[in-house]
Amino acid sequence: MRDFLRRLEQDDLTVVLLLTGIVLASSFFADPGARAVVPWGLVLILIACGSLYWRRRFPVTVLAVASSTAMLYYVNAFPDGLVILPAMLALVSVVVRGMRWQAWAFGLGFYSAFHGIEVFFLDQPFAAHALGNLSWVLLFLISGEVVRKQNEATDARKEQAAEAQRVHEEALRRSASDERLRLAREVHDVVAHNISLINVQAGTALYLIDAEPGRAREALSTIKSTSRDTLKELRATLGVLRAVDEEAPRAPTPDLADLPELLERSRTSGIAIGFDTEGDTSVLPANVRAAAYRIVQESVTNAVRHSRAGRIDVRVAFDGDDLTVGVSDDGRGAPQGFAAGNGIRGMRERAAALGGALDAGPGDGGGFRVHARLPRSVPYAAGGRDAAAADGSEQRRNLG
Repeated sequence: MRDFLRRLEQDDLTVVLLLTGIVLASSFFADPGARAVVPWGLVLILIACGSLYWRRRFPVTVLAVASSTAMLYYVNAFPDGLVILPAMLALVSVVVRGMRWQAWAFGLGFYSAFHGIEVFFLDQPFAAHALGNLSWVLLFLISGEVVRKQNEATDARKEQAAEAQRVHEEALRRSASDERLRLAREVHDVVAHNISLINVQAGTALYLIDAEPGRAREALSTIKSTSRDTLKELRATLGVLRAVDEEAPRAPTPDLADLPELLERSRTSGIAIGFDTEGDTSVLPANVRAAAYRIVQESVTNAVRHSRAGRIDVRVAFDGDDLTVGVSDDGRGAPQGFAAGNGIRGMRERAAALGGALDAGPGDGGGFRVHARLPRSVPYAAGGRDAAAADGSEQRRNLG
């Protein structure tokens, strides 16, 4: 019954033609001794069946028309065919379209009226067809409820699929945005630090080239090695953008083990740099070590470029749970109206992606300080995919 009703919902014209044939056949051959169907009985049959063509647009109106014509047909003693069937199908349509209370009220009211016609106009015994007629009405009402529930379930599945697709597309957009942000941080960290050193050394070489050519030569040598290292790191960073079938550089990502080399290069700028470490940082995840390296790199770069400091102190401590990174200088501190630039924002994003936090601002005794806390275990909710690839270290370690 459910499949039959579902198919009927697909094609209005087929419903009308099929139903007209069934009702006509049942009426012509039901009772040869009854009043002739033609012409008025035929008109009522055609109206009742034809009205179903508009059952989608005007379900309640069609139900009223089909029910009224069925009553008129039986009141006028035409052959007892299936003229009631169009009214029952119209009843199903009303239920399917969500007008449940109207359908049940109309259906039971129609049953009462129809049964009253049989008793008072057709001289039928009161109980002769009472149960049978009620059963037919309830059958079609319940069938309509079943089809309605199935339609609602189908619509819900479609809506869930559409919502899942929207969520998936949003996740892809967010992932792409996170990846672009990560790459922007990488390029900034790689280029800004080394270019700052190159700028300082170039100024030194230019100043000493006549008076102290030996020291100028050392500065130029530092520029050469720093620029070479910059190109290596930049190629490794941009390698993640290469096509799959292209071979990318296999340069490892710098991490805490590379801090001494980083600070030694930075000392060539003429600033004294102290370094203190505590705890075994080798047990930390690779992305935490790499993020800590980038935070120190950016902090030292900013101090070299902006602070006019004579000394920078770097401290890295791991207590078994959290990694603490501190960088402070004795320079001029933050200017009035200080606002964080791209570098500090990038450091904060790195720390947040790992479930940590970073604070940057004027030091208590002057100068500028950066303090970061990075947990050993990265909470998934803290950074999602970005936390898993906070520095892209694993991608580039295995790239190519």
